[in-house]
Amino acid sequence: MNETLQQNYKGVFDGRLGFGKKPAVLVVDFIRAYTTSGSALFAPPVCDAVMETAELLDAARARGVLVIYTRVLYNKNGLDGGIFVQKVPVLRTLVEGEPLAEIVPELAPHPGDVILVKQYASAFFGTSLASLLTAQGVDTLILTGCSTSGCVRATAVDGMQHGFRVIVPRECVGDRRPEPHEANLFDIHSKYGDVVSKQEVLDYLARYA
Repeated sequence: MNETLQQNYKGVFDGRLGFGKKPAVLVVDFIRAYTTSGSALFAPPVCDAVMETAELLDAARARGVLVIYTRVLYNKNGLDGGIFVQKVPVLRTLVEGEPLAEIVPELAPHPGDVILVKQYASAFFGTSLASLLTAQGVDTLILTGCSTSGCVRATAVDGMQHGFRVIVPRECVGDRRPEPHEANLFDIHSKYGDVVSKQEVLDYLARYA
């Protein structure tokens, strides 16, 4: 890309949404399957994102901010996974009672948190997430989880399309490899939300009342 095109691209795709009036934190699919060595879905960078997210969740709860988790679960016959589990058959192992399908212990949900079950990439698809956020008056979705190129990106796109300000703290999302991780952070920030540092989110939460 030549210098002129780079400048034009930057002018078109460097907009900033900013934080709104009421946030919620969404923790997408931080389950043991992605953090357990030997698992077919193991993604070491996700382990780092999990540890970074712990501080953010503590800060959110201290300010009374709603924390929502998603996890993926399928019926043992896989029918509720449709084409998705045909494309990625390993997902069919994520059934009730499977330890790898559990939320990571480092980010164990608290009694006041909400846990949603999903079968597809976006946390909005086939769930009550949009209705929940709207009913609570939320306008800002702080998005954490994995994977950046899959469920995080899909949720960011749908979040924007449902009218929410999507904020992605870059340290709190992870993927299997750095290339899709960085490419999708670039794309999310260009079109669907704001990719910011975790510290910027912590500063916002510290001011929130």
